[in-house]
Amino acid sequence: MPLMPGSFKFRGRGGVTMEVATSSALLLPFTPSSVGVARRRLIRDLSEAGVYEGTACDAGLVISELISNALRHASPLPGSAVKVSWTLLQDSVEIAVSDGGGPTSPAVNEPTNWAVGGRGLGIVSRLSLRWGVRGPEDGDGECPEITVWAELPARYGRQVGLVTASSRDA
Repeated sequence: MPLMPGSFKFRGRGGVTMEVATSSALLLPFTPSSVGVARRRLIRDLSEAGVYEGTACDAGLVISELISNALRHASPLPGSAVKVSWTLLQDSVEIAVSDGGGPTSPAVNEPTNWAVGGRGLGIVSRLSLRWGVRGPEDGDGECPEITVWAELPARYGRQVGLVTASSRDA
């Protein structure tokens, strides 16, 4: 049976070959409870894909920081939502969080040692290969959506083989 686009196979327990999705997107309520929902779902998806626990936990921390920053510094998307997504590639995982933008641009701060906050994007920067911001000027300009993304290295705990899908597979 052909694989679904955006999926790969790995050998699970008992030699059973399993198909695992390599990307997910969620539209979540613009509330603090969405941080845990997204983090748990991402870690579960990465674990099922055979990603090392440490890598999955780092990705969980990054998505938590990005959503928390959106909740604190930005406005919601229409419908009072925040959009989160992740894509697992051969050697990295890209995490993205989209919101309605805010009065400032996301940037790494250098808080004092006694500051209560201000370390979120510094953590994202340290754990990521690279990170950035995509705004309305990067798209069609119709939607005020701002996306902060981060790419982390992906290390696997078991043998996996990513499958590249094409229109011939349909």
